Amino acid sequence: MTTIPLTVRGAERLQAELHRLKHVERPSVINAIAEARAQGDLSENAEYDAAREKQGFIEARISELDGTLSNAQIIDPATIDADGRAVFGATVEIEDLESGDKVTYQIVGDAEADIKSNLISVSSPVARSLIGKYEGDVVQVKAPSGLREYEVISIKYL
Repeated sequence: MTTIPLTVRGAERLQAELHRLKHVERPSVINAIAEARAQGDLSENAEYDAAREKQGFIEARISELDGTLSNAQIIDPATIDADGRAVFGATVEIEDLESGDKVTYQIVGDAEADIKSNLISVSSPVARSLIGKYEGDVVQVKAPSGLREYEVISIKYL
């Protein structure tokens, strides 16, 4: 199997989610299944069906997280000697040259990407265009709305 790059913070988040699923969610759904079974006829028991479906989702997510964490290559951005370049784990502030809007993204692995938290996947178009760039560089990104230009304002390794 291939290694899965994760930041230290991302690995901690995934481990916390795995712990919660194994020690809180799984026992809770097992209790819900037991209670639904106690109600009798399972053929028309909506609570039982819902609990079994939830159990399936929980077990699938546990399996996914176990696989991700067992193949993880944990990278600490603070220890990378990137010589000022944007690399995996770097936090990059960029400015849209057309609108003047500024946004800050951290370049992370696919498993921990969350655009709402400004964590973009290393395989996303924006991250791919930023990798290897320095402060002051201008990058072009193919967006659904067309070609966009951004200037790299700052790069930090947190």
